[in-house]
Amino acid sequence: MAGRNPGTELELGWISKVHVNRPAVVRHAEQIKKWRTVKGNWQAAWLLKAVTCIDLTTLSGDDTPSNVHRLCFKAKHPIREDLLKALDMHDKGITVGAVCVYPTRVTDAVNALKVAGCNIPVASVAAGFPSGQTPLETKLAEIKLAVEYGAREIDIVISRSLVLTGQWERSDFIKTSTGKEVENATFPVGIVMMRAIREFYWQTGNKVGFKPAGGIRTAKEAITWLMLVKEELGVEWLTPELFRLGASSLLEDIEKQIFYHVTGSYALQHDLAMA
Repeated sequence: MAGRNPGTELELGWISKVHVNRPAVVRHAEQIKKWRTVKGNWQAAWLLKAVTCIDLTTLSGDDTPSNVHRLCFKAKHPIREDLLKALDMHDKGITVGAVCVYPTRVTDAVNALKVAGCNIPVASVAAGFPSGQTPLETKLAEIKLAVEYGAREIDIVISRSLVLTGQWERSDFIKTSTGKEVENATFPVGIVMMRAIREFYWQTGNKVGFKPAGGIRTAKEAITWLMLVKEELGVEWLTPELFRLGASSLLEDIEKQIFYHVTGSYALQHDLAMA
């Protein structure tokens, strides 16, 4: 992750001047959906970049050590080796950005990645995920346990009531949603959040990361998010340290698109390992 955001003195005057031109944002978001997608080798390059920014996630009530182990194997080998060789990318160390699990599954993920011999960080949701409606003492205890288990990154669910009442906190990353809502990562919301990150950077010199999460399932959507980040924040944000895609099924579609690019045929069910 990027260096920690040390925070800055709260300037309510600055915040009170923030105004979102919602119709303009919505219009821009509609234009984004019409962007022509890249093709050929350019598309493959964008997709491999997207892979390196994925938080490969499983947050199911029936998660077990075995499915977490399988997820970690896929995290280290996100794209089939022969496909990477065809693209001359087999020796570039391409992995996902992180593996994201519940605190109770952190030890499973840490051990699986250690056996696999890779240094992919384990991220864990904490602080009363997904509602955030637990006492502060409980949130802190859950975060402490996740770190003790080996989590190197924590997705904290903020107390949204504090935000709605103007009690602001600093963050190293901001995330569109938990992925458990009816509506999750949308382009209008992403635009507003990225412009807030940009303004904060201009004001303080501190870079805050951005993570759209929930509902991102297709390779085309992933590329669009990458292009939007490039447009709003610049190329320097297109790294796992400052940009993540929270997703559980996205990697499958990306690998299918790369398979088609390399072979010229569509992948059958048995052609690709399960994510």
